[in-house]
Amino acid sequence: MKDMNDTALERIAAALERLAPVPYPAPRFTEAAAYVWHPDPDRLEPVETVNRVDLVQLIGIDRAKDILLANTMQFARGYGANNALLWGARGMGKSSLVKAVHAEAVAQGLPLVLVEIAREDLGSVGRLLAILGNAKDRRFLLFSDDLSFSHDDTQYKSLKAVLDGGISGRPANVILYATSNRRHLMPRDMIDNERSTAIHPGEAVEEKVSLSDRFGLWLGFHPCSQDEYLAMVQGYCDAYDLRIGAEELRAEAVEWQATRGGRSGRVAWQFFTDLAGRHGVAL
Repeated sequence: MKDMNDTALERIAAALERLAPVPYPAPRFTEAAAYVWHPDPDRLEPVETVNRVDLVQLIGIDRAKDILLANTMQFARGYGANNALLWGARGMGKSSLVKAVHAEAVAQGLPLVLVEIAREDLGSVGRLLAILGNAKDRRFLLFSDDLSFSHDDTQYKSLKAVLDGGISGRPANVILYATSNRRHLMPRDMIDNERSTAIHPGEAVEEKVSLSDRFGLWLGFHPCSQDEYLAMVQGYCDAYDLRIGAEELRAEAVEWQATRGGRSGRVAWQFFTDLAGRHGVAL
């Protein structure tokens, strides 16, 4: 009877293997400087042209820019570096900064590859790390954009594989940069609710809140002032050689941000895109 059961289990396992999608072969990482991770089947899709802006065009975030660039260069050169959490106001250049420092490292001839993983795909990060860890001649900047977790979300446990590495340890050639609107990667009302209903309030959310503590670098991005917003607009005008009177530019830029109900680097770029179109400047 035991032999029959074993045979049946083996047949079931073989059938499941046939149904499972076959992973794509690992790339040589020479096709592109950036890739996007897709599971089921596991594959790394090369990105020929990364949607980014130049580092010099990111204005008003100088401190964060200097710190993240230095950390990235250290890692790309094989030295010690920290995982980084970029958190704060929307539209202030968090994801743009990650892509810009990667481009700077590549421009200097360093073997740094950008790999983007979506939050919903974090459950497969262990398989991704195994692939990246085998490419010893490359350094990988693993990037997760707009990261946050809800009360019933267990994906944060997979993220610990990147930050802590578990028993096997995180591959030495992989670093993680994540962006989030939340400093602790979870909503404040969720933190307060769990604390108020728990027997031990201090321990109720410690596991999730401590997740952000595992990032060696915390870089905060805050809403910009009007002067900083106008400096961003002027920076774009200078970069694309768009000539317009200072008073006219200021009036139009202020009116634009008033209609949007706020100021940010994203709003500055959206205004400049409209301005460039009206003045016949190609972007």
